[in-house]
Parts: sequence; structure tokens; C-alpha cells
Amino acid sequence: MTAFISILFWIMVAAAAFHAAYASVITSPLIVLYLFALLRLAQTDRWRKAFYSGLAVGLLIAAVRLGFFWTLFSGAAVTLWIIYAFWIGVFVALARLCLERLGPKWGWLLIPFLWTGLEYFRSELYYLRFSWLNVGYAFAGTPWQGALRLVGTYGVGFLFVSLAAVAALLWHKSRIQASAILAAGAAGICLGGLSIGNEPPTPVAARVHVAGIQLEFPSEKEVLFRLKDVIHAHPDTELVVLSECTFDGPVPAAVKAWCRDNRRYLVVGGKDPAPAASFYNTAYVVGPGGDIVFRQVKAVPIQFFKDGLRAPEQKLWNSPWGKIGICICYDLSYTRVTDRLVNLGAEAIIVPTMDMAEWGRAQHEMHARIAPVRATEYGLPLFRLASSGISQLVDRAGRVEATAPCLRDGAMLAGTLEMRGAGSRPLDRWLAPFSTALTAAMMAWFLIRRGPGNRPPAGAECRNVLSASRAEPQPDCAKRLECAELAPAIEPRLASDSASKLDALQTLRAIWLRFRLGNS
Repeated sequence: MTAFISILFWIMVAAAAFHAAYASVITSPLIVLYLFALLRLAQTDRWRKAFYSGLAVGLLIAAVRLGFFWTLFSGAAVTLWIIYAFWIGVFVALARLCLERLGPKWGWLLIPFLWTGLEYFRSELYYLRFSWLNVGYAFAGTPWQGALRLVGTYGVGFLFVSLAAVAALLWHKSRIQASAILAAGAAGICLGGLSIGNEPPTPVAARVHVAGIQLEFPSEKEVLFRLKDVIHAHPDTELVVLSECTFDGPVPAAVKAWCRDNRRYLVVGGKDPAPAASFYNTAYVVGPGGDIVFRQVKAVPIQFFKDGLRAPEQKLWNSPWGKIGICICYDLSYTRVTDRLVNLGAEAIIVPTMDMAEWGRAQHEMHARIAPVRATEYGLPLFRLASSGISQLVDRAGRVEATAPCLRDGAMLAGTLEMRGAGSRPLDRWLAPFSTALTAAMMAWFLIRRGPGNRPPAGAECRNVLSASRAEPQPDCAKRLECAELAPAIEPRLASDSASKLDALQTLRAIWLRFRLGNS
């Protein structure tokens, strides 16, 4: 019962710490307590307990933070919550196996790589990839999000798990020391991020005055009316941005004519026809001559939605102000998509987005975390225009300079994109793939060298060897009977001098180890 209460306690601590970290800028460093609690759960006596306790933590997080899934998918949302929680359970179970099979030295050392590998795989690599609720996104919009510039979202997770691993290792020796390490380490990471975020700006290479209008499935006439309004409200606008899927087809001729008559560039979402009655979810760039000067197809269509075919390639728009990369909505959530644009030399990123009003405020607020994180990671300005909010103009340091509110049809967003040269990728872009490969190798090794899965993890307190040998044997285990029969023959030696006692204890330990290895 005591063990069950302890597991329940750490499950609640993990879930509460995660929600607190995502609830406020001030409490964001509490994400380290969430990771520490997961590692405490990894020190249970059985891997199944570790897995199911991690699964419980994931469900407590998903049911709250991803509650809008119920609006989108109804009862199927429960399955998606379980899929997210599954990866948390897998981490806790594999962390326990690391400690058990590899010992404390290598086990604690490899756990941060294990976390990073699993996070990268679930966020970027498999069919149901979903990067939201990443540890790094807790830093979105915080004063210390500059840490993302150096190490990236997955790198921040790696640092915090490393810190939690050190604290978990010392927990049995000194809880005060472990707590101090958690607090001091989290403060150090935040101060480091704060100092990186205060770096002096580089010279501006080009400025573009950009404006956008939040419109959800507007008619062609409404689009023309709103375009007239935005030019009247912001006459210096050079580039206008509308949302993803503004049109249910290519850009209408009347809209192209507006661009020609007003000598403005327009980025707008529509659909390009594709074979087999399908389509490409496309962002068009209409030039001041009224012609299509660039188009980019959505790289990662959303699963379970009629979102078109994936992009055959990614390119940059060589605009009059510099090279601009275009992501469509969900594409911004994937570093493998945005990294390609940065590798091509992008100097700014524009993101037409479809966030429907019926999906609710929680979904809009969760999605709005992505833009400041990506801008910070690459050191690039970013303009994100969502159909019903939250639209954002973000500078290269990840600071949101202007925003249009959630669930406001017709709301405008305007500002200046300051382009200061090409961006660069943070360190986690090589760390994360390496960690994924290392995690796969560890899992293969665990499968090849299978064990009973019920040994206490390294560092945990085990029962006394002598009392274990005297314990009542289980009738279904011949090796336990053998150990029980051998123990009385050795016990008389305990009454001899100290050297004999030591010899007897060593012999008992050897028998116990043989029993354990025989069950491996």
C-alpha cells in the first residue's frame, strides 16, 4: 500500500507540474519538476508499474491540454489522448530498464538521450507525429526563451531531463541536495536563456510593411471588401496576407485584378487541382502585376482531415526584400519542414493558417505557442495569419510585437518584418536524430537481452540478501527452492569469527546472483 501511495503521489506531482508550467510565464521552469517526477516513477520495482504510471500522467495531461480534440474527433479523441500518453509511459518504462540493465552510471547518463529520442520520434517521424506539449514549448513567450536559440526545443528538454536525472540520483542520499540541484539548475538555464535573448541586434537588411486580415471561409466579394479596408487602414502596406484555404480553388481573377490595380503583393491560401479528384493545399503569392509569382504546397497535410496531397518540394520566394519561406499552418509545428527553409537561406517566414473558431480558445492558444519558439530557434522574423486568430507578428528574438485576438473575424494585424539575413539551426537538430538512433539501439539491445523485468532498478533499496534467502520459497520456482535448501547449510558459518562471517555472506551473495542470472 505504501508503494501504491508513493506512485500515486508522483503521478499527481508530474501532472500538476506540467499544467503549472504551461499555465504561466512565471511558472514555466516547473517543467523540470514534471520530468523529475517521471524519473521517480521510473524507479518502481516493475517495468509494468513504470509504464502504466507514465501512461496515467500522459492521460491527465492530454485530457486537459488536448480537450479540444473532443470537439474535432468526438469519442475518437480518447484514442488520441491514449496515443500521446503511450509515449510518456514508454519513456518511464524504458528509463527503468536503463537503470536496471545498465546500472546507475550508464543508466542515468543515457536517460536524457532516451527522452530526446522518443520526443523527436513522436513529434517528427511517424504517421501520427504531433509535436505539441513538447517540454520546449513551455518556454514560448517567456523572458528566458533565448535558450531555444542555442539548443532548440528538443535541446531544452535534454537539459531539463539531465538536471532531473542528477536530482533523482541524489534523492535517496539527500532530498535537500536534490531539491537544491533542481532549483539551481532550472534557474541557471533560465538565466542563460535570458542572457542569450539580450544579445545586440544585427543590422537590418530590408524592411517590409505587412498586414493581414482574419477571415474564415469568406466569399470573393468579402475578400475584396476586406482588402480595400486594410489598405485604407494601413496605406503603407506592401504585402497583404490572408489565411490558409481562403479560397476553395485557385485565386479568382477579381483578386488578381485588385493586386494589379493597387500594386500590392498578396499571400493567400487556396487549392490547386491534383490528379484523382484531389488537390494541393497551396499558398499563392500574387504579384503587383496580377500574376502568380510563387506558390508553395503544404508539406505535411493534417491526419484525418481532407487536407490535400503533400508538397512535392519546398522552395523559397525570392521577394523584392529577400528570401522568404512559406509554411502553411501545421507545417510550422515540424522542425524537419522549417529546417529545410532555413537550409535554403530563408530570411523571414510567413505562415497562412486555418484555425477554425469552432475549435475553441484552448486550441488557438496552444497553437500560438509555436510561432515564438520557431522565430527564436532560427533567429528569423515571422508573420502568422490565422483565419480566426491568434495571428502574430514575431521578431527574430521570439518577441510577439503585434497580435490579432482569438475568435475575431475581420480583425487586422499590421507591422514591419525586419529582415536581418539568413537564419541558422540550433544544436538540437543533430542531437535529436542521434538520440533517436541511440534510443532505437537501446530498445533493440533490451529485446535481445531480455530479462524478467521485475528486478529493482539500480540505486533502489533492495531487501537484505540473507533475509531473501530465508524467505518462504514459491512452489512454482525450482531455483528458489534450491536457494532455500542451500541457506541452512551456510548459516552455521555465521557464528564463526569475522572472517568466516564475511566469507559466508559472500557465498550467499554468489548464490543469489546465480539465481537472478538464471531467471534472466
